[in-house]
Amino acid sequence: MHAGFSWVLATMFPAAVFAGEPDASRSAERNRMVDDQISARGVVHEPTLAALRKVPRHLFVPVEIRSAAYQDSPLPIGHGQTISQPFIVAAMTEAAAIARDSKVLEIGTGSGYQAAIAAELSEQVFSIEIVPALAARAAATLKTVGYERVNVRAGDGYHGWPEHAPFDVIIVTAAADSIPPPLVAQLKDGGRMLIPVGPQFGAQNLVLVTKQDGRVRTRTLMPVRFVPFTRAVSAAQKPK
Repeated sequence: MHAGFSWVLATMFPAAVFAGEPDASRSAERNRMVDDQISARGVVHEPTLAALRKVPRHLFVPVEIRSAAYQDSPLPIGHGQTISQPFIVAAMTEAAAIARDSKVLEIGTGSGYQAAIAAELSEQVFSIEIVPALAARAAATLKTVGYERVNVRAGDGYHGWPEHAPFDVIIVTAAADSIPPPLVAQLKDGGRMLIPVGPQFGAQNLVLVTKQDGRVRTRTLMPVRFVPFTRAVSAAQKPK
């Protein structure tokens, strides 16, 4: 993160935007979400479930749709992006097997919710968002809610974050046509990457990528539907 970036993000979206919450906790809704939507569908990893019970998902969605925050569905967050449904967040987090000493990279910060869940499990979380406005809002939300150690930057996630590689865990929250080689290169030996793979309007699958002794293996976990993996437009690609 560039010097001064965190301060700029925080001043763009001050803590006051969260004032006036009618029920600041909503813990009962989170418990119902975990019990009825997540545990009931087979997620059993207790640290993951505990993180879902703790992180206030409603603070990561726009104010006008916070009443729907604990439904098991994706929700729009602006700029054509969404916050993933709670079950998918839980399933990906469980499959990632994040430990306290894991170094985690997330591609596609979005609202910041998945990064907050990861931060409940690990002390080293890095997240990249290609939409600068979303990166700014997510960084401010994470700081306000108490996840100040999450490192957020705006950029093209295809290239990962080489300055902090290798990573024990990489979580990609947008569907790519294929697995980006730079992310595989930044995956630590013994590490795990979760990535949706498939076309924007076709069948997508959540793929688990593992690296062991230099060998890369992939395994399909479940069908999914994610927003497309967006790339930065180079100067050569821009219309003249």
